[in-house]
Amino acid sequence: MNTTALDTPRVGDAPADTPCTYSIGRRLSLLLAIQTVIGLGVLLAFIYGATSMLFMAKHEEELRSYSSVLVDVLREAEAEGGEAEVKAKLVWLAERRPGTFVQMRRADGSEFYRDAAPTFDVNHPSARGTDFTVPMKNGGTLQGLLVLDCSQDAKTARRMALLLVGAVLAGAALVGWGTFWRVRCSLRPLLDLAAQTKAIDARRLGQRLSLDETAEELQPLIDQFNGLMHRVERTYVQLEGFNADVAHELRTPLANLIGHTEVALSRERSVAELEETLHSNLEELHRMAAIVNDMLFLAQADRGVKARRGAPVSLAQLVQQVVEFHEAPMEERGLSVVVEGDARLSVDEPLIKRALSNLLGNAIRYADQGTRLCVRIARESGGGVRLWVENAGPSIEPEHLPRLFDRFFRADAARCEMEKPHHGLGLSIVAAIARMHDGFPAAESSGGTTRVGFSLHGTDAAKPA
Repeated sequence: MNTTALDTPRVGDAPADTPCTYSIGRRLSLLLAIQTVIGLGVLLAFIYGATSMLFMAKHEEELRSYSSVLVDVLREAEAEGGEAEVKAKLVWLAERRPGTFVQMRRADGSEFYRDAAPTFDVNHPSARGTDFTVPMKNGGTLQGLLVLDCSQDAKTARRMALLLVGAVLAGAALVGWGTFWRVRCSLRPLLDLAAQTKAIDARRLGQRLSLDETAEELQPLIDQFNGLMHRVERTYVQLEGFNADVAHELRTPLANLIGHTEVALSRERSVAELEETLHSNLEELHRMAAIVNDMLFLAQADRGVKARRGAPVSLAQLVQQVVEFHEAPMEERGLSVVVEGDARLSVDEPLIKRALSNLLGNAIRYADQGTRLCVRIARESGGGVRLWVENAGPSIEPEHLPRLFDRFFRADAARCEMEKPHHGLGLSIVAAIARMHDGFPAAESSGGTTRVGFSLHGTDAAKPA
């Protein structure tokens, strides 16, 4: 059996996983039209029923009134002239009331009188009838049947029913069309927002959503989207700057590696010269590895990784351990250090040591020779602690302080010492470690004194040990 025709998809067939879409305007219009049909239908059906009941009451009243007239007239006629006069009266009344039919029978069932030629179908469903009795002088009775022609009222009722149905359909159509038009007008701001959103791309991240007329229901969405775009723009700018800085920082060691290697290969070298080249290349490789490791650490911090807190420890003891690690560069510059204050706090010890090491290294790098460094540990309200590393040296310009913890930022590019190279991620790591401890970094600089530090938040802060 050839199944090619069955297995080959036809042109224009929609994919099986294509989600179904719908129009809000059309759906609302349809729902309101259905509600209008139901509401108007119930209301107009009640009106039609009430009108039909009024017609029926009118017919019953006419039958009851005319039958009473017949009884009275026929009794008088029988008293004046007997059965002949009764028949004459019935003929006379039949001529006067063409929309009625009268039939009279004696008590034994024999026919006494019948209208000769009724002007309507007596057996038609629209006809209404009633029985009545006429007592006679001789003690007998005449049984009468009175039928009323109600066809005209029935036609009126049918016309009214058609009119009411038309009114329901017309009302539903009008409401549906009006709703669709009104919804389209009301959804115009959404279409404008969609067009504005479509116009945003990487070259126009600064564009924000706005409406000529503020819509109370849409404004929270606009504010949230604009806030999101502000964060995206800031992250995108930081990412672009970060990529450029990383490329710049890695370009120097790569250029050094390539240059040293090309020089080493330009002619024959002794073993000692090759070893020196390898040692130089190894230093550059270590520098590149440090940059990559710091970048990976910052990437983890940006993903929201939190510090692993251990048992409460003395922060002053951690500072002393870090100070001992920096004794050599401090002695080289004739610097001393003093630790003021202490607190016990549950922290991630390796991370805090790394942050303190970066702060001390930064202070040693820019402190005036022969001055004293100060590490201050101060308790704050709410169980938090603030650590400061203070050094005497050139002040940092106020406009540079907010960017001091940005990646690869240097307040003065000319201050990049070749004899003490650093890749500009130290304070960024300090800020990341502070955030991992639910804290924040801070920096102050004035009057030849610079203070850089961070806060730590926790519930285990206690009095100094």
